[in-house]
Amino acid sequence: MKKILYLTDLNYPAKGRNYGEEDIYLTGALKDSFDLALCHPKNAAAFEDDADLIVFRNTGSVLGYQVIYDAFVQRVKQKGLRTFNEFRGKADMCGKQYLLDLTAAGFPVIPTVDSIDRLSRLPESETYVTKPKNGADSIGLRFLNRKSLLRLPPERGETLIQPAIDFVYEVSFYFINDKLEYALYAPDREKRWKLERYSPSDADAAFASSFIRWNSIRKGIQRVDACRTKQGDLLLVELEDLNPYLSVLELDEPTRQRFLFDLTDALRDA
Repeated sequence: MKKILYLTDLNYPAKGRNYGEEDIYLTGALKDSFDLALCHPKNAAAFEDDADLIVFRNTGSVLGYQVIYDAFVQRVKQKGLRTFNEFRGKADMCGKQYLLDLTAAGFPVIPTVDSIDRLSRLPESETYVTKPKNGADSIGLRFLNRKSLLRLPPERGETLIQPAIDFVYEVSFYFINDKLEYALYAPDREKRWKLERYSPSDADAAFASSFIRWNSIRKGIQRVDACRTKQGDLLLVELEDLNPYLSVLELDEPTRQRFLFDLTDALRDA
C-alpha cells in the first residue's frame, strides 16, 4: 500500500471545532486503504522523504510555527514532495491578499481594502471589520466604528478593512479537487459552528465553483465560506485552501461515506 504522512495537530484548541476528533475519524477510515503515519508539521522533516504523499490537514493556524511551516513549504518545492493539498493555492495558503485581488477583479466578495485612504472604495457602513493580512482563525479580528477606524495609520499592506455585512446566515461549500461534495450552513449567525445540511441551488453551486476555478489548486480539499446578505446575494468571506475544517462528523451517514469514497480516490490519484 502507498504510504501517507498525515500532518495534524490533535490538540489544537479550535473554538467550536474538534480537530483531533475529526482527524482520528478520517485516518481511521483511511487506514485500510493506505499505510498511515500521523505527526505534527513541526516533526514532518524526519518522515516526509519516506512518504508517497503528505496530507496537510487540521494543523491549526501556522502563525504559531511560521518559520517551521515556511521551511516545510520550501522543502516541498525543492524536493518535489507530493502533497494534498498542493502548495500552489492563491487564497488563505498565502494570507489574505486574495481578498484584495478578488475585490479588484469584481468577484462577489466582501469588499476589501488595505488602507484607510482607500475607504471611499467601500460601501459606507456604521461598523467596519479589520484583520491582519497574514491572519488566520479570527486572530486579530476587530470591529470598529468609522470614528475609531479613521484613527488607524494610513500605511498600506498590513491590515485589511471591510464593511461589516448585515448577513442572514453563513454557508460553507466543501470541495474535493473541483467537485462540490456538500454544503453546510449556520442558521444562527451567533453560532458559526452549529451547522446544518444546506441544499445549494444551481446559482449557489456556480458561485462557489467560480472561486475554485479561480484558484490554482487541482488536487486538494477547499472550503468556500460565504454569507447570505439580506438582499439575497452570496458574498465570499474566505477561501480556505490550506487546511479547512470539514465538519465531517456533522454529516449524515450517506454523505459522509460518499465523501470518504471520493477522498480515498483523490488521495490515490494524488
